[in-house]
Amino acid sequence: MMNMKDAYKQKAEAELELARVKVSEFKARAKDFTADARIRYAKDLDELEHGVDAAKVRLKELAESGEDGWEKLKDGIDSAMHGIRKAMHDVAEKVKNLKHN
Repeated sequence: MMNMKDAYKQKAEAELELARVKVSEFKARAKDFTADARIRYAKDLDELEHGVDAAKVRLKELAESGEDGWEKLKDGIDSAMHGIRKAMHDVAEKVKNLKHN
């Protein structure tokens, strides 16, 4: 049976994988944008990728933590995942509003 820490880690890893896929999709879409739009969009994508990388570090810390200490890391991971979800939403909204070539 899976313990709470492992279940939480598995859920967060799945969400991070989804974020990685979305970043790839966003990058592919950016190829169709004007140069100015690509520059603005690149900044947002960089921030999103930074958030994903930061969350991966926190998940690594979670994996290395003991059963008693993982709860302390959970809030930081929750916060990072919330930031990633918000960044993905923001990027998706900007994609809708950017003009293509």
